[in-house]
Amino acid sequence: MFSLFLQHLPEPEYRNNKLEHAENIAQLESLMDRYGTELLRLAFSYVKRREVAEDITQEVFIKCFEKLSSFRGESSYKTWLYRITINRCKDVLRTWAFKNLIFIDSPYKNQADISHGEAQFLQKEENQAVANAIFSLPVKYREVIILRYYEDLSLQGISDLLDMNPNTLKSRILRAHEILKKKLKEVDFNG
Repeated sequence: MFSLFLQHLPEPEYRNNKLEHAENIAQLESLMDRYGTELLRLAFSYVKRREVAEDITQEVFIKCFEKLSSFRGESSYKTWLYRITINRCKDVLRTWAFKNLIFIDSPYKNQADISHGEAQFLQKEENQAVANAIFSLPVKYREVIILRYYEDLSLQGISDLLDMNPNTLKSRILRAHEILKKKLKEVDFNG
């Protein structure tokens, strides 16, 4: 996914040491292999558009490469990359161009595989309804649900990542649950 991206990384002007540059590229490649899919999924959860999520993920790795030598290790690489991704997603969501796009794609059109049996069909339908409900949440609720239940981060980890008071985080998760419960009650799974 990112091999073409790696081939076009410029050598920063401030680096005179080729060995350090090679080590940083190797480190970046390792981070891309380890977290690339997770960051893409996280970006998609914000912007709801695969192409935009891919662009954001690339931008995150470019920024990572540029700042890799100054990474202080105060958090894990995962937390650092998540923070960069979340900030970039929020920047994109604030832009005029993004707010004025009309999305006609469904992020689920690849999941329209023919299922075997009524139980599988109903399960897929329920899963899609839950995903649709989550994606319809305002960003401040959607991000906490995705980080907690899909990225499996601890409350403390999310609190640190979003720079949010733990009690505020708990309130947002509770409110998101209430909204989701209301939205899902409106869905009739029995036809």
